[in-house]
Amino acid sequence: MSLGKAARSLLNPARGALRSSAAAPTRSYAAVAEARAVLENELDSIRAAGTWKGERIITSKQGPQISVDGSRGTILNFCANNYLGLSSHPEVVQAGIEALKSYGAGLSSVRFICGTQDLHKNLEQKLAQFHEREDCILYASCFDANAGLFEVLLGPDDAVLSDELNHASIIDGIRLCRAKRLRYKHMDLSDLEHKLKEAQSSRMRLVVTDGVFSMDGDVAPLQGICDLAEQYGAMVFIDECHATGFLGARGRGTDELLGVMNRVQIVNSTLGKALGGAAGGYTVGPKPLIDLLRQRSRPYLFSNSLPPPVVGCATKAVELLLASNEIAQSMTAKTMRFRNKMTKAGFTIAGSAHPICPVMLGDARLASVMADDMLKLGVYVIGFSFPVVPKGKARIRVQISAAHTDEDIDHCVDAFIQTGRKHGVVS
Repeated sequence: MSLGKAARSLLNPARGALRSSAAAPTRSYAAVAEARAVLENELDSIRAAGTWKGERIITSKQGPQISVDGSRGTILNFCANNYLGLSSHPEVVQAGIEALKSYGAGLSSVRFICGTQDLHKNLEQKLAQFHEREDCILYASCFDANAGLFEVLLGPDDAVLSDELNHASIIDGIRLCRAKRLRYKHMDLSDLEHKLKEAQSSRMRLVVTDGVFSMDGDVAPLQGICDLAEQYGAMVFIDECHATGFLGARGRGTDELLGVMNRVQIVNSTLGKALGGAAGGYTVGPKPLIDLLRQRSRPYLFSNSLPPPVVGCATKAVELLLASNEIAQSMTAKTMRFRNKMTKAGFTIAGSAHPICPVMLGDARLASVMADDMLKLGVYVIGFSFPVVPKGKARIRVQISAAHTDEDIDHCVDAFIQTGRKHGVVS
């Protein structure tokens, strides 16, 4: 609007108001209708592609057996990240109740204002001890931990080298930093070496990888990665969300499993899977890094503290694992029982020796329909398709828990065989 028109509107506000009251609502309604049509078309295309992700409603606590709205009786749950069965462990639940009573439902604040309680510091100390690192910082989720790290650590003079199949939170976190970004082929050490040579002029170099890749259950070649990092003067970061608590002799994770705990500098992981299954993530590593994250990491500075009941549950889970590795050691036999029986039946199972057991099907609609048929047979699994996995790589991702019995596993395999025969996947 020109200055003259603005002046006339001010001198004659009633005239301007009449004109705007007639035209503005009409334009607004049209814009909303147009946006709604665009959104509905996008949703229709998702349904047509067979990649619609419905949400089943669970009416019980998390565990190896659950109740699902619309289903009769209990259902065997084979797709939770509840690797150690601690989500409903009596001691874990009781610790959450006690924290709720003693510390309240939440802090109504971020950590640096009035959101730090002694139980937060206690959990951070225990997590640093568990991972054998100098210090730890808690976040609302591991997504936040990954979003908050790279921007603080790396600047325009640095380089970050990332596996092409790293988790979405790692990808998003790296996008926030100003470092030179180099992506290497999935678990390809030759390509990583090529990228490290390319990054030699950078001030700092950080190799970034999932310890275990969640969609395929494959384990990063950390020994080779650490060898290359040391040869070319780089640090190593791993995301351990699908390893913490159950991989390695004491459940410390991929770095323990592969004997490189003292060669990996930074570890991010979650409290929302094996460690109680509620919420929260964290970074462990050198104390100067953790101190800097407390000063500058945006998800930490601008997000409310973890609620006391969540912290109480996670603390008890970590204490159980520090006291004994018995639960973690029970995973291997159960994982191999499922993998061997499914392979013998003719299914293709990706990854190796990890409780993530992707049943590869290829077609998105087939994965969705088979998962629905499995529910009718008393087994809760979910089909995974694009954009969660690449197109043509649809699968049903089965996850084994320490809380599953051998009979549970055999029932799941039998249901897969019955459903697979129905859809011509196996004979």
